[in-house]
Amino acid sequence: MEEFVLSKVEVLLEQKKYAEARNMLADLLRQDPNNPQYLSLMAELNLQLDEYTHAETLINQAIAQQPDNPHLFYIKSRIASLQNKLNDAETNIQQAIQLDPYDADYFAMAASFKLAKKDFEGALELANQALAIDAENLLALNMRSTALTKLGRKDESFETIEYALRDDPNNSYTHSNFGWGLLEQGNHKKALEHFRISLMNDPSSEHAQSGMLEAIKATNPIYRAYLRYAFWMANLQGKLQWGFIIGFYLTQRVLRSLADNNPALSPYITPILLVLVLFAFSTWIINPVSNLLLRFHKFGRYLLDPQETKNANLVAICAGIGLVGLLLFIILRENGFIALAIFGFSMMLPLGQFFSTLRYKKILQVGAIIIAVFGLLALVSTFLTGEIFNALTGIYAVLFIIYQFVANKIMIDEQNGN
Repeated sequence: MEEFVLSKVEVLLEQKKYAEARNMLADLLRQDPNNPQYLSLMAELNLQLDEYTHAETLINQAIAQQPDNPHLFYIKSRIASLQNKLNDAETNIQQAIQLDPYDADYFAMAASFKLAKKDFEGALELANQALAIDAENLLALNMRSTALTKLGRKDESFETIEYALRDDPNNSYTHSNFGWGLLEQGNHKKALEHFRISLMNDPSSEHAQSGMLEAIKATNPIYRAYLRYAFWMANLQGKLQWGFIIGFYLTQRVLRSLADNNPALSPYITPILLVLVLFAFSTWIINPVSNLLLRFHKFGRYLLDPQETKNANLVAICAGIGLVGLLLFIILRENGFIALAIFGFSMMLPLGQFFSTLRYKKILQVGAIIIAVFGLLALVSTFLTGEIFNALTGIYAVLFIIYQFVANKIMIDEQNGN
């Protein structure tokens, strides 16, 4: 009888009939509150409902009763990963592997954590270990394909993912993963097709939805160029990302100093500086700007989430303020209006990230509000005195630079699983 009930619970979880599954498990736990199997199934239910804290409490109770059960550590690892606790997730999956070194799923999941930490060689090794146990393990095949893509081994990557599709041609995640690989290789047209198939098989797949969104935006050649940079930057380890950012900033400072101290070189250096500044600025605003344009796309507008739409709206408002200020300056030639234009265009950067999904988004929101307040005060001062460069303008500029470094740190830490 017990096996029948547990089998029914597992079927209900697969069918996402959580209320019925919860009632059945609650009845079982009332009879035996310390049963590790009941606790693990209840933890799984809470995991699927995104109730991670409760799921963690339940799985810890199960582990206390049965500390040599590798599957319990596997579940605990999944819970930690969904809470963005990659170090904890990795520790727990390694414990599962230690208890059972013959389960391909454990190695495949460990490979996924190595990928999240940008240890592509480590991910490939673990994926290969999983496939040595089970040559048709879909997660391992997907992890192997992704690792090979990141390592620049394009042909091997596509060979692996195509093998996975031959084994399960309707697997949503495999099609989505193939789409992301194609997108990284610059083939947005073929990527669109795989994202479409992925969503046909699982319309709720966020992995496929975000991929479809990027593929649609990549039809624009400017965004396509940005996407190549974004993939390249995202594949760098955290220290290398910081090295690039700091090196980029120092290069601008050196060139500016050369232009100031060598008037003869200024006509040659100034255009280079302008290109560098525009490049840096565009990498911050191109995503919300492209989302704004996507709102007029007949399919793309349905893929934008509420946060992306709000960011796009804020950027549009800032751009509008900047254009109005520029137009009024051209007509009236008053410094206050060029200051208004600078304020509008510059605020596109912090407000373009205002409704981000980053873990520490509140820090960015507070920072954006502080910058906006000092920017408005500097603007008022310019209208009153006619001077664009005043003490408040200096504070605004310093806060603007600090914001960029803080935002970069938050994004880089999150990309590297910290």
